Amino acid sequence: MSNNGFLKSSLAKKYLMALTGLFLCTFLLGHLAGNLQLFIQGAKGQQAFNEYAEFMTTFPLVKILSYLTYASVLFHIVDGIMLSMRNRKSRPVGYVKEKGSANASWSSRNMGILGTIIAVFLVSHMQTFWYKMHFGEMPMHAGLKDLHTVVLAFFSPENSIGLIAVVGYVLAQAALSFHLVHGFQSGFQSLGLRHPRYTPIIEKTGYLFGIGVPLLFASIPVFLYVNQL
Repeated sequence: MSNNGFLKSSLAKKYLMALTGLFLCTFLLGHLAGNLQLFIQGAKGQQAFNEYAEFMTTFPLVKILSYLTYASVLFHIVDGIMLSMRNRKSRPVGYVKEKGSANASWSSRNMGILGTIIAVFLVSHMQTFWYKMHFGEMPMHAGLKDLHTVVLAFFSPENSIGLIAVVGYVLAQAALSFHLVHGFQSGFQSLGLRHPRYTPIIEKTGYLFGIGVPLLFASIPVFLYVNQL
């Protein structure tokens, strides 16, 4: 393994970082679409969300895309952290302290930290829901694994860590927002897709995506917690 990450070619590494990042953006949209069904209250919402969870874990094409997503997440996070460490070591300390904010945004200078926060969140998130859905004991409802009830119970005031879970989820989405605002735009830049006519559109779309998607994700546990008070 080189000091630059998984790949010796910096050009290949740059392209793969951009491609995996943009691919994960499309995954976020699909995941958000399914999770938004948690806003539907009652038996209808329970059935809709459980059907979504069942589809995501059993449909062959979706399962293949899921494995691709896991691989993309691992590559993107681990290689991104290694790149951040390498970049920090290569910068003169005085220059970073004096000129860092003038040459790059806060989020671009702290992508490694943001990525680490998101990685910790993903491990916790997958252990709480993904692992339980695939390998743990699950309640059943209408012939389906009742992930809906598991999610509501986790973000419930009756759960001793329910409020902590909500706050942690919201903070993780804040980190994701900073990460996406910079990453969405830099992904297109890394692929060479910059043009005076299209770059402003990409930048505005990046801000809209980077703020809107995490905000919607963060609103879900807040809604579930407040709705159960």
